[in-house]
Amino acid sequence: MEAIPILVQNKESIKVFFGAIVLLICLIITLKSDRLFKLSSHQGIRHFRNAFFFYGLAFLSRYIIGSYYNPYSLSIIFFEFFLIVGGFFLLHSLLWRRFRHIERGYTSSLLSPITFVFYIMAIVLVLLDLTWRAYFFMFLSQMIIFLAASIISYNNFRKKPRKFFPKFYFVAMLLSLVAWILNALAALILNWNKGVLSGVYLINIVVFLLFWIGIMKVTKQ
Repeated sequence: MEAIPILVQNKESIKVFFGAIVLLICLIITLKSDRLFKLSSHQGIRHFRNAFFFYGLAFLSRYIIGSYYNPYSLSIIFFEFFLIVGGFFLLHSLLWRRFRHIERGYTSSLLSPITFVFYIMAIVLVLLDLTWRAYFFMFLSQMIIFLAASIISYNNFRKKPRKFFPKFYFVAMLLSLVAWILNALAALILNWNKGVLSGVYLINIVVFLLFWIGIMKVTKQ
C-alpha cells in the first residue's frame, strides 16, 4: 500500500526512468525487427519496425529530451505526433496486405501514399488538441486504433491459435487498449489521478516488454 505514495512523491524521476526503459526497449525492438525484415522481407515486420522507431522518438522527445532541454509544450507536440504515427504504423503492420497495391513501387516504407496520410492525420490531430488545449483527439485516435488492432489480432489468433506470435500480439494490443482507456479516464475525468497514471505506466511497460519478448523469441536470440 505504500508503493503508490512513493511513486507519486517521485513522479518526475519515475517519468524519466519510465521513458528511459521504454526508449531502450523500443531501440532493441527496432533493431531486432529490422534484422528480421532483412532476412524475411516481410512487409508487416517492416511496418512493425517503423512503429517502434516512432515510439522511441516519442518517448525520447517527451521523457528524456523534454525533461531537460525542450520547452514543455514543444516536447508534448513532438511526443503526440510521434506517438500517433507509431500507432498508425502498428495498425498498418496488421493491414498492410490490403494496401500493398498502393505502396508497390515505393522503396521507402516511410515515404509512400499511406504514410503521408499517417503524417497528415497526425498533424491534424495534434493541431486539434492544441486548439482545444486537451489531449482528447490523441486519446480518441489511439483507443480507436487499438480497438481495431485488438479485433484484427484476435481474428488472426483464432486462425492460428497454436502460433506464438498471433497470441502475444493479441494480448499486447488488448493491454494497450486498456492502458489508453485508463489514460483517457485519468486525464479527462479524474484530473490526472496519479494513482491511475502509475497503473498506466506499469501496464505500458508490460506491453513494451511483451513486444520485446515476442521479437526476441521470433529472432531466437
